[in-house]
Amino acid sequence: MTFEFELTEGHEHIALCDLLKLVGLSESGAAAKHLIAEGGVKVDGVVETRKRCKIKRGQAVTIEGGSVKVG
Repeated sequence: MTFEFELTEGHEHIALCDLLKLVGLSESGAAAKHLIAEGGVKVDGVVETRKRCKIKRGQAVTIEGGSVKVG
């Protein structure tokens, strides 16, 4: 599954755990944080373990079974 997420005007970034929850790749914020801590999330192809990592326009987030492009 591939999702696209558009940052709203005035917002330069979104926290990684919030992004996963908002697009439905995680059931909850707690589940997203656990997935990130376990090394199950990549940002631009590199494993990311920071739960509050700032995801900006142009970045891609991938997990097993899905991906998100941020615009």
